[in-house]
Amino acid sequence: MQIAICCENLKKTYPGKPPVEAVRGISFSVNAGECYGVLGPNGAGKTTTIEILEGLLDATSGSAEVLGMNWGTSANAIRQRIGVSLQETQLSERLTVRETLKLFRSFYSDGISAEQAVERVSLTAKRDVWVKNLSGGQKQRLAVATALVGNPDLIFLDEPTTGLDPSSRRELWEIIESFTDSGKTVMLTTHYMEEAERLCDRVAIFDNGEIITEGTPSALIQSLGAEHVIEFATDRRLEGGDLELLRQIETVDQVEMFEDQYRISLGHPHQVLPQLIDHLSDKHIAMTNLATRSATLEDVFVAKTGKQLSSD
Repeated sequence: MQIAICCENLKKTYPGKPPVEAVRGISFSVNAGECYGVLGPNGAGKTTTIEILEGLLDATSGSAEVLGMNWGTSANAIRQRIGVSLQETQLSERLTVRETLKLFRSFYSDGISAEQAVERVSLTAKRDVWVKNLSGGQKQRLAVATALVGNPDLIFLDEPTTGLDPSSRRELWEIIESFTDSGKTVMLTTHYMEEAERLCDRVAIFDNGEIITEGTPSALIQSLGAEHVIEFATDRRLEGGDLELLRQIETVDQVEMFEDQYRISLGHPHQVLPQLIDHLSDKHIAMTNLATRSATLEDVFVAKTGKQLSSD
């Protein structure tokens, strides 16, 4: 299997007193043709890592190969074979969709036509509309089209669906899926767990400049040892002894508290719920909110780091 990205002991340290270790010796590889997700809170090191891979930053040490090349010796060759779509791409508002894509197409020695790029992101009806008159979802699709117009082998997508409505988000998912279906590679950063679970073949969870776990979404969820989650809130705070009693219930894996809400990871909700309700009733504690659901990548992240994915 061909490797699209390979990092070995990659480090990035910013000078200071003390120095800031943004990336602390990470190693991973991305196979050609897969969608590889990068998850983590702000400050975890994921953006720094991706900017090194995009050629925007130099690593302090370690190695990073992109499509079998490195930026020190093959910068122009790499640029011709990758596409980049940022979370907020600033495009000229007085250019039309078609003019924008013709401009970006001129940056590449090879690629698809502006018309083909327009069709790939379903903007044919808007091709002669100024960028400033596009909706938020249409602008995001155009940003992805600028990454596709050079017919790259690898694209980097940084939070491509942030702020979009559900319909626009699904449209972008279909564009990304069609890209990987054609054998191309995607490196995706996202805070949406549903997005990562649907699109990504594998994900890496970053925290404090390190990769703390990596694998397929299904394997990571199974690694929790609990298939379900109960989330609830109460009218007053539970004591430590209350939480310990909940942990002793059969099939309960973890009991955690986040702000004013409690989360139980468990195997069989039908066994745990009656005991949870009985315990709260005995303590004269009222439950103000209750939800049950299947375990997700969000739960994997919480279990590994002890914090929410969206935390700063």
